[in-house]
Amino acid sequence: MEESSLCDTGGRVKGVTIVKPIIYGNIARYFGKKREEDGHTHSWTIYVRPCQNEDISIYIKKVHFKLHESYPTPVRVINNPPFEIQETGWGEFEIQIKIFFVDPTEKPLTLYHMLKLFHTDPAIIIGKKNLVSEQYDEIVFNDPTPTMHHALSNPVISALPVRQDSNTDYEELEEKTLEKIAAARKTVKQDIGSLSERLKIVKESIQFLKREVEQAESTQLEDLTL
Repeated sequence: MEESSLCDTGGRVKGVTIVKPIIYGNIARYFGKKREEDGHTHSWTIYVRPCQNEDISIYIKKVHFKLHESYPTPVRVINNPPFEIQETGWGEFEIQIKIFFVDPTEKPLTLYHMLKLFHTDPAIIIGKKNLVSEQYDEIVFNDPTPTMHHALSNPVISALPVRQDSNTDYEELEEKTLEKIAAARKTVKQDIGSLSERLKIVKESIQFLKREVEQAESTQLEDLTL
């Protein structure tokens, strides 16, 4: 079946869901001492990267990183891969990451990451080893437009070198994330079941009270007619 025949009148490929795994987070390294000119102690990089060696610029147009207000130009816009910024600092804070897609009809995705600089690992403490704090996530595209569908369905290998700064087992990270999602869904399902049962009891109680009121009113009316 041709792609055009799958599209609805709104120009979307109906019944199609495409999932793209990504990694986002930060890498940090201690200078070894506090920098005299500004008191900064660490260099760090915040990023959005593909889980596999894929060119995500095929479907991601740009990424906005919103830093702490104390940084000059706190909102940094990266239009080309690698989607990352490098900075220095002394403190941890939450960074807003906003991903914009090549198809403007796709709503931007907003993520949040707590910049991590400190760790209990002795090698990280003295600056001999990088600290890596990152998360696995999945961008889910439902009923994409033909343009987006084509981009998502035809991955391109990234020309950027494969990163060597993390020992993260992405398959294990993905598996653990999916387990957490499954557990969360199970909890939500159980909560919905519990709330449904409570709602059922409340409705039965209301019906019982209504019957009691109707019976009382009927008895009262009979007494008045006697």
